[in-house]
Amino acid sequence: QNLSAPLYAERAPNLHRTCAETAASLRRDAPIGAARCVAHFPRGKLVMTRPAWLPGYGKLKRRRVRKESLLGLWRDVLDKTGVAIQSGMRVEKIERRGRGFKVSGMKGKTPFGGTTRAVLLAMGRRGSPRKLGIPGEDLSKVVYSLDDPAQYRGQQVLVVGGGDSALEAAAVLAKEPGTTVLLSYRGPSFSRARSRSIGLVEKAVQAGRLSVLFDSSLVAIHGDSIEIEVRGQRYAQDNHAVIICAGGVLPTDFLSDIGIGFETRYGTAGPAPVATAVSAYISAN
Repeated sequence: QNLSAPLYAERAPNLHRTCAETAASLRRDAPIGAARCVAHFPRGKLVMTRPAWLPGYGKLKRRRVRKESLLGLWRDVLDKTGVAIQSGMRVEKIERRGRGFKVSGMKGKTPFGGTTRAVLLAMGRRGSPRKLGIPGEDLSKVVYSLDDPAQYRGQQVLVVGGGDSALEAAAVLAKEPGTTVLLSYRGPSFSRARSRSIGLVEKAVQAGRLSVLFDSSLVAIHGDSIEIEVRGQRYAQDNHAVIICAGGVLPTDFLSDIGIGFETRYGTAGPAPVATAVSAYISAN
């Protein structure tokens, strides 16, 4: 899942064999481990909806898998395959070296480097969280994903965004006893979210557990309050926590530096996603 763009060393063997030989997986973005993204999903979230084949492990036959079950499954995969996850290592450069690559970066404040026959980029589509650039966004009560809804029990929480992540987070939070949830979206309606996510929000609104502000923008965050602008009018609201789900910023500069090209198309058909990924064959450079 979330296969952004693979880079294959020239005539590399099958992928699972290469991974087993290197016995390492380097995360570029954060020091929490390979399952950081899923670990921060709301409790009980459905994260996989169809069977899949995992090289070196076998077929995953489950059609409906919740967050907690998937994390447990991945731990079992790591135990059985022997793949070691090296966390907290930020990859900053990938250079061609003969029939392989040199990978370098930082682990905390310490540089690291090494060579490998193949590099697979599986960073997902999100990249780094998109920030709003507003006053108070650096306060500790501001986060960019929902981890444990129970920690917000009894609080006044603002969720910002109009995609599936924002809607699902708001709906899950609305189930917590004593929690007051406000969902703010800059558009006039939820046009980017799936019907299932919209249905969850509508159900919570009808039950009186969730409020939605369309055509609204968060303009400032304070220690115990927030300021929201709605159709030109600014309002103050008591607040304990802010969860911003505004998408992410793709690592375009990093990808360009390592030889991944980009092509913008307007109204023309592009190649199939798999073909596009494989075309990022760095040996062509």
